[in-house]
Amino acid sequence: MKHLTWETLEREKIKDCRIFDIYETKSVTQDGKKGSFIQIEAPDWITVLPILRDQLGHLCFLMVRQYRHGSETLTLEFPAGTVEKGELPKVAAYRELLEETGCRPSRLIKIGSVSPNPAFLTNTVTYYVAEGLEYIQQQQLDEHEMIDIELVPINEIIHSMGTGYYNNGIMMSALAFYLRWRGLVRDVKE
Repeated sequence: MKHLTWETLEREKIKDCRIFDIYETKSVTQDGKKGSFIQIEAPDWITVLPILRDQLGHLCFLMVRQYRHGSETLTLEFPAGTVEKGELPKVAAYRELLEETGCRPSRLIKIGSVSPNPAFLTNTVTYYVAEGLEYIQQQQLDEHEMIDIELVPINEIIHSMGTGYYNNGIMMSALAFYLRWRGLVRDVKE
């Protein structure tokens, strides 16, 4: 498979965009074909799937509702955020969950990690399930964050994923990891 790889010859930052940097790379294949490519260097991300039961005993996710400037829509998502420089993803998951919901988990379990788009992004998103939630403080939101917290039955998320408020690719991959972790993904019968 070595014939498929490219070697980076040069890499130059062409734009600093506050939350990510854009680089142009010049690369060459094993047989000498050259090309110029764009990379977006972003910090790693984490997504937390907080699980608890509602007053009727239904298994729910603790979700955050917020406005997203990219799509210019309200979304209902799992708590998430960026991993700070030098911070471990698990530490970032605890921090983001606490900041966005005021809850601390007794257990935080890594259920997967992926490259959100390896065509041009350099980062990784890591997913955690949070169990044993305890509300310990008020939200500690960033300057421009406005977040409502909602308890949503897990079955509603499963059946509505990819539509309306749940139209988010990172959430879909988080849910796929959750379903596999719970043993709810079955082999395809041929």
